[in-house]
Amino acid sequence: MTSSAEKQSWLNRTVLGVGLTSLFSDWSHETATAVLPAFLAAIGAGPAWLGVIEGLADGLSSFAKLGAGHFTDRLRNRKPLAVFGYALTAFSTASFAFATHAYHVLIGRTVAWLGRGVRSPAKKALLAADVSPDAYGRAFGLERLMDTVGAIAGPLTALWLLEKTGHNYQKVFLWTLLPGLIAVASFWLLVRERPIAGKAKRSFLMGIRELPAPFRRFLLGVGVFGAGDFSHSLLILYASRMLAPRYGLARAASIAVVLYTLHNVFSAGSAYASGWLSDHVPQRKMVLAVGYSLAGITALLLATGTHSLWLLGVIFVLAGLYVGTEDALEDSVAAQLVPKEQHGMAFGTLAAVNAVGDFLSSLMVGFLWSAVSVQAAFATSTVLFFAGALLILQLRR
Repeated sequence: MTSSAEKQSWLNRTVLGVGLTSLFSDWSHETATAVLPAFLAAIGAGPAWLGVIEGLADGLSSFAKLGAGHFTDRLRNRKPLAVFGYALTAFSTASFAFATHAYHVLIGRTVAWLGRGVRSPAKKALLAADVSPDAYGRAFGLERLMDTVGAIAGPLTALWLLEKTGHNYQKVFLWTLLPGLIAVASFWLLVRERPIAGKAKRSFLMGIRELPAPFRRFLLGVGVFGAGDFSHSLLILYASRMLAPRYGLARAASIAVVLYTLHNVFSAGSAYASGWLSDHVPQRKMVLAVGYSLAGITALLLATGTHSLWLLGVIFVLAGLYVGTEDALEDSVAAQLVPKEQHGMAFGTLAAVNAVGDFLSSLMVGFLWSAVSVQAAFATSTVLFFAGALLILQLRR
């Protein structure tokens, strides 16, 4: 009886609706992400451009996440804001089909990621409002799992479409509009709104200052880790570059997409597994610290500049494991540290810290890779990953 009641308390229409939305939305933009490095190369843009595109898009989206986090705590109904964000991301991702220069992709990616910034705090606050705190790990873990199922479908769809269309990137990008719009419909139809009482208007800075001190210390560890947490589209580029001398450019690009699919399979499994584990251990932060340490090992292996296919497979598996753990545990730890009436600001601030980290790390890795060496780029990430893990461990004490 207890098991049944516990299941009903968290596995509800909101959890499933948010999960399905994440699945289809990720399916949409991961299809585009899988072919983005090859598309940029086809129009004459290299790793530095990719780093700028990913870094600037993530960096600018941080402002949207902060603003949306503050704004959503003052709304009685958060759902329309999240729906708007999903629609904006869907249309902006499909706009890559009309790009002829790298700056066109930069504009489309930036607007798409602004949509993600707008929707993120509202989505997470709606999810946390409809489950009990002792199930945060499973609820957020399931959302991450379904998100990553979409990330698995995305590269596979990209491979199929490339073969079907004769490597027509424009048709691949246009196709992303279908799962993107299904994501919008899923959120609108399934997610349950829990209206909240109107709050006294507070300034943005006051909202940040009122976040609990343990949460602010947690953000420090997240921020240090995030400064090394480069976009994983750079992993696809890395594999393509390292395998090209042996397999040729076209086959190396296809192998890289297969490796990225493997990465997403392990990310999906680790998201729910780590979330479930965190609900059954005394300290959720310990599970997160292990995930951060796996990231350090991943970056250390990348710093070797390996051309080995099997070692690249190990790297992509480890990267998937740490991303799944990071995504599920950061949200559930944040939800646990902050009262529900401050969840919008907390999730917005956490997302902004991560976005700033993505901005810095993607620019840093892209620059060091182009200007110094691949070893220097990923060695820097290694140091930051392990430093973040140590800060999380210190929070436990």
